[in-house]
Amino acid sequence: MALLISLKSIRKTFTSGEVPVHALKDVSLDIEEGDFVAIIGQSGSGKSTLMTILGCLDRPTSGQYLLDGEDVSDFSPDELAERRRRMFGFVFQSYNLVPTASAEENVEIPAIYAGMPAEERRDRAEALLERLGLGDRLDHLPNQLSGGQQQRVSIARALMNGGQIILADEPTGALDSKSGRDVLATLRQMHAEGHTIIIITHAPELAESADRVIEIRDGQIVADRRLRPLPKARQTTPQALAPAQASAAVAADVLEAMRMSMRALRANLFRTVLTLLGIVIGVASVVAMLAIGNGAQQSVLSRIAAMGSDLLIVRPNMANFRGGEGGSIVSLIPSDADAILELPNVAFAVPEMSSTMTVRAGNRDTQTTVNGTVPQFPAAKSWEVGTGTFLSAADMTSYAPVAVIGQTVADTLFPEGEQALGQYILIKNIPFQVIGIMARKGATAGGQDQDDAVLVPLSTGNLRLFGARNVRSITVQVQDDSAINVTQDQIQALLDARHKRQDTQITNMAAIRETFTETSNVLKIFLGSIAAISLIVGGIGVMNIMLVSVTERTREIGIRMATGARARDILTQFIVEALVVSALGGVIGIALGLSIGGVAQALGVPVSFAPGPVVLAFGSAFLTGLVFGYLPARNASRLQPAVALSST
Repeated sequence: MALLISLKSIRKTFTSGEVPVHALKDVSLDIEEGDFVAIIGQSGSGKSTLMTILGCLDRPTSGQYLLDGEDVSDFSPDELAERRRRMFGFVFQSYNLVPTASAEENVEIPAIYAGMPAEERRDRAEALLERLGLGDRLDHLPNQLSGGQQQRVSIARALMNGGQIILADEPTGALDSKSGRDVLATLRQMHAEGHTIIIITHAPELAESADRVIEIRDGQIVADRRLRPLPKARQTTPQALAPAQASAAVAADVLEAMRMSMRALRANLFRTVLTLLGIVIGVASVVAMLAIGNGAQQSVLSRIAAMGSDLLIVRPNMANFRGGEGGSIVSLIPSDADAILELPNVAFAVPEMSSTMTVRAGNRDTQTTVNGTVPQFPAAKSWEVGTGTFLSAADMTSYAPVAVIGQTVADTLFPEGEQALGQYILIKNIPFQVIGIMARKGATAGGQDQDDAVLVPLSTGNLRLFGARNVRSITVQVQDDSAINVTQDQIQALLDARHKRQDTQITNMAAIRETFTETSNVLKIFLGSIAAISLIVGGIGVMNIMLVSVTERTREIGIRMATGARARDILTQFIVEALVVSALGGVIGIALGLSIGGVAQALGVPVSFAPGPVVLAFGSAFLTGLVFGYLPARNASRLQPAVALSST
């Protein structure tokens, strides 16, 4: 028979405080293919340490370990994982089954890391469990199985990838006598089929059932007895996983890692919900706040645009206030508008005079703004006439007592569909005929109702209503808004020259729009920052829960490493688990944020949904899971298999 295992002068030293503990001392041992060996010793004799080195779960302090002719003493962790996956099957005293996985899923674990296709490994796991009499227990969790059944699941798992070498650590120690005999019979049958069996035990009666007994005491082999001759070469010898398939194993691929992650998260549902809460709040805050912020910004900008972003508003300088009719400021006159109209790049110059007055129609009255203006008003203010006509040049020159009213005034004075056109309204007891009704315009950015107005010819208003020759403002529309600043300077210079002093001020609507946009962007960044803090808090929650999960599942990590998981497989699993939490929280948070935005919209709050904030929120949640999940995942991947398996 071929030499399968060869240990030469193996030493293993642990440090307990500052005192070195020599667990193994110059152990030399050869095991041939197809042998049935029992390693016996009392607690503390070093037999368990010897088993972890034989199974590539730990590495010796010194010495040489040849496995199938290869020196594995200095192999990397991934190379050791590959040997465990390809050559070994482990049967533990405490079964070491993943508590959240079914019997079938536990048996499949080694094949997952070997890259076996899902359907193939499922069929193989079912066949192994059927063979061991557990065909009706495939979907049972470990806590739903007896001790003997759990040990048979452990044996099936050991055989999943071939199990050329079966390492059984006290395989009957936790079983009753009948179950122990059944497990021993199974091991005997496996040996008859060509598996190399190594049993670690402290029970002499179990050791005597092996073909060869090696006794270890104080870290040294003190006896090596062969009770039965080594079997002759068999026709059928268990084969390790083919190298091509092993190299194709990408461990737990993303889908498999997600499946395992969901199972782990369901096992601690309440804790998972609490972890999700931080991510959900953060994502919902980002989506809702940015939607409301965008809505408010677009609402204000649309109102500014409705007023015209290519407008200049000329008003008297408040420093030159002089009382007049209705408290007006006498510095602008209608001829100033005519002079401004002569400047280049000026499309319109619309003078206006306004005052709050009581308007009556029949037995109804309302207090509204009466605005004296000129025929160019609708074009300059981007405000169309809904029905009827607007003021004409003839109305201006003839001082005609005509009026165009806003929708709010029309609804107040002529309710329930009464005809307003052609009717007369009284302003200061002077009759004005309604010749038009303006289209509905809505409220300004400040909330003022623009439809609550009456428009009359400026000439008529100054003469018969306002008792003044000046105007309150001149609205200037430019032809090329890229040159609006130059036009503003030219208008200011013109008025200063006409008035012999600087008694006017000009408001640039384009500048106001730009300033508001900048301010609202800063506000959105501020709101987004607050929401981002929520995401960070949620991320810290993810990290905490993953650190706790790693601590609680240390033994599970050891089981996965013992069955062939590499460090990157464990890293992938726990990162994916963190990403699943974050992605799930992101989806719920987006739904919640959109719902909050929808409720706000129904209550009349301006809301604007855009894909950008939603993608940003979900991406941030995903990145949060990746960043905060990495540290716990890295800690898990760096655990030593032997240490992880010994954790309680």
